[in-house]
Amino acid sequence: MDTTESSMTNLFLQLGLPAGKDDIARFIREHQLPEALLISEAPFWNDGQRQFIREEWREDADWAIVVDELNEALHADAVAARVAQG
Repeated sequence: MDTTESSMTNLFLQLGLPAGKDDIARFIREHQLPEALLISEAPFWNDGQRQFIREEWREDADWAIVVDELNEALHADAVAARVAQG
């Protein structure tokens, strides 16, 4: 049984990414996605990361909430642009 707390920091660690507060903010800022692109289809994931994201989201596992938060953050610029267009 995995008892790791599902947090953004731990998600980044699970994905093998730098997980400091500044690292996470930089990653989100530098990897914004078009609104129509699924987080699991983003070109910057490797196969293992992509599989983890798909499985956790599909299974609505504990990580799904944090993956959803990351999804929203990675689409924030595209959503804001759409809203600004009216």
